[in-house]
Amino acid sequence: MTTQLRGVSCLRLSVLTDETTSPARQREANQDAAAALGIDLADREAVDLGVSASKTPPFERPELGAWLRRPDDFDALIFWRFDRAVRSMDDIYTLSLWAREHRKMIVIAEGPGGRLVLDFRNPLDPMAQLMVTIFAFAAQFEAQAIRERVIGAQAAMRVMPFRWRGSRPPYGYEPAPLEGGGWTLVQDPEAVAVLERIIRELLGEPSEGVPGKSLAAIARGLNEDGIPSSRDHWSLKKGRKTGGKTGGSAGETVVRERFTWRHGAIKELLTSERLLGWKITDNKPVRDANGAPIMATAEPILTREEFDLIGAVLAERSVDNKKPDRVDTVALLLRVIHCDACGERMYLNRPSGKTETYKCGANIRGRKCDASTHIKREWADAYVEREFLRMLGALEVKITRTIPGYDPKPELDATLAEYEEHQAQQGRQKSNAAKAAWQKRADALDARLAELEAREPIEPRIEEIRTGKTYADLWAEADTGGKRKLLHDTGAHLSVKRAIRGGWRNLDPRRVEFDVRHPYFAEAASDLTAMAAELEAV
Repeated sequence: MTTQLRGVSCLRLSVLTDETTSPARQREANQDAAAALGIDLADREAVDLGVSASKTPPFERPELGAWLRRPDDFDALIFWRFDRAVRSMDDIYTLSLWAREHRKMIVIAEGPGGRLVLDFRNPLDPMAQLMVTIFAFAAQFEAQAIRERVIGAQAAMRVMPFRWRGSRPPYGYEPAPLEGGGWTLVQDPEAVAVLERIIRELLGEPSEGVPGKSLAAIARGLNEDGIPSSRDHWSLKKGRKTGGKTGGSAGETVVRERFTWRHGAIKELLTSERLLGWKITDNKPVRDANGAPIMATAEPILTREEFDLIGAVLAERSVDNKKPDRVDTVALLLRVIHCDACGERMYLNRPSGKTETYKCGANIRGRKCDASTHIKREWADAYVEREFLRMLGALEVKITRTIPGYDPKPELDATLAEYEEHQAQQGRQKSNAAKAAWQKRADALDARLAELEAREPIEPRIEEIRTGKTYADLWAEADTGGKRKLLHDTGAHLSVKRAIRGGWRNLDPRRVEFDVRHPYFAEAASDLTAMAAELEAV
């Protein structure tokens, strides 16, 4: 009695939208081949969609790889065509060795010569190995030809204005049909709304006295509101699962159900010329024969002035990442409170189960302080709050906002860097064609540099906005980080002397001295204090 063979129907698709090689068509062909050969498929199936045979060997594909690790559960693998199985000589060699070792049959349902049955159940029969090698060579040759055609087509489309070559678009854009054929990029309303929110929160609302947020705070807000990250946004638009593999520790791969917003990713989005509609490859603009950036879309999200304004704000905030507006620190008086004896900053000491104090930082900085001091945190915080509001609480908040003009220097510097990098390759070209291409690129960059140098910069202008709010209002509305920023902006400074004996019950005012050292606020505090004294005298 001959036992019926158990088969696995193997389906693979590189591009999910490819109708000519749809899973339904592959499944039907595999079922017909199994019926003709008397192979029982039952419900055994390996479906790997969105998987490239050129990049992913059979053993690494999600479903096929799982079957190959359970060879006792089946007798035959059935593929629609040879390229559904492999496109590499190395892969078919490995698969055929596995088939010979486990005595399996590989069936190709359709092909140039009709149905192909490669029976490795007899290890002494060399014909199956010979035939599979010949077909693998043909598949690999075809894959290489396809790759070269795709690369050539993409290179040609790269220099076509408004023509999009495919793949995932930059965040904020989505593909749309181009009149006459092909694709271009248009604004993605959902993503643009998120970008507008990010920019609005970054810049704040000066006219309403609302300061701009840090990138970390913006990222946290987006995550709390459940807004998909830039990576997950595209997956959702394509109907795919969110998340995926990401790096962990060295040698570790982490799989996440969804990706979150990070401050670094937001900064990368806001500083990319893709928001200007430029085509970018290898992090550099794609340029035309005159050196000008080639546009990927007729609907850029930002103007040059808006892009430069955002860049200026980010540059200003990135000068010192230890500013007191850091959201990951909890001390109100960070970089405000100082030891009177040595002048060193005091830091927050938080012993477990004990009173929190600010402590002289000379010792941890390798210096000696002859009168090192410490003070209860609650005393210092309350004293500074009281004195700050006494000095500046009634002062109206006026915001000075710089409206940038146009400065060609950033693009000029970037283009010059490209030119210098290109010049470093001079003399390395052997063929006349390569020399001509090198010279054409050099001339284009030189022409762009000349054009940028001829552009007149537009000077920025400064405007002062009256908010109608006082510093007492801002203080009441702010969290610890916001209050700390107010102290820093006004040049607040607290000096603390060593305590005298018996001064542990309450704060001795002789120990502390608070002032604001920013010239504008120091003068305002002096005026307000004088006015208060006059009113009290009346």
